[in-house]
Amino acid sequence: MQAHRVKLTIERDGTLTLRDIPFQAGETVEVIILAQPSPPERRYPLRGTPVRYDRPTEPVAEEHWEVSR
Repeated sequence: MQAHRVKLTIERDGTLTLRDIPFQAGETVEVIILAQPSPPERRYPLRGTPVRYDRPTEPVAEEHWEVSR
């Protein structure tokens, strides 16, 4: 059995058009339509976004440290 894969988008009217397939006229074929899985959720949604540090050398939450009192 020969297999041929092609990715198409369904038209607004619900039709698909197959062109230039590698089979002969009159040949019997089986057509199976599978939905393309949606892309997975981004695991790291902030990856690649710019980072900005305001006053990076100043202490943070200094009043919460018992040692500094």
